[in-house]
Amino acid sequence: MSIGIFKNHLALVFFNGVFIKDVFKVFSTDTTAKAMRQWKFKSGTEIDEKKILQYVNEAINNSEQGKELKPEKHQPVPTAELLLEAFKKDKRLKEAFERLTSGKQKEYNFYISEAKQEATKIKRLEKVIPMIVQGIGLYDKYKNC
Repeated sequence: MSIGIFKNHLALVFFNGVFIKDVFKVFSTDTTAKAMRQWKFKSGTEIDEKKILQYVNEAINNSEQGKELKPEKHQPVPTAELLLEAFKKDKRLKEAFERLTSGKQKEYNFYISEAKQEATKIKRLEKVIPMIVQGIGLYDKYKNC
């Protein structure tokens, strides 16, 4: 577990909190984390040492028993239809795409397919074709490479 101190609250974060029985209904529900659970305190008067100790001891017991939520296996992302059509027209593009890491392929597929309008999908495809051929990932400029 860890302790987070924020501007408006303090939080106890249990990394594998999914295995803790939340008997006092204290875990916040505003998270998308699968295993992590967070207990927020907005003032010092909310801190109840006995309750905290109960949760901490359960977390320790769970850890000693080896309870851990394993990450899901990588699920392949279907290739965007427009990209498949472009591959048929340009074998060089297909080869370049296949040389990209699966993460970069996923970025491109999501980027193209998440657009709602067909015109936007086409614009996005036109934008990324030179990047794919160069072996550049969609978000490489934001990464510390």
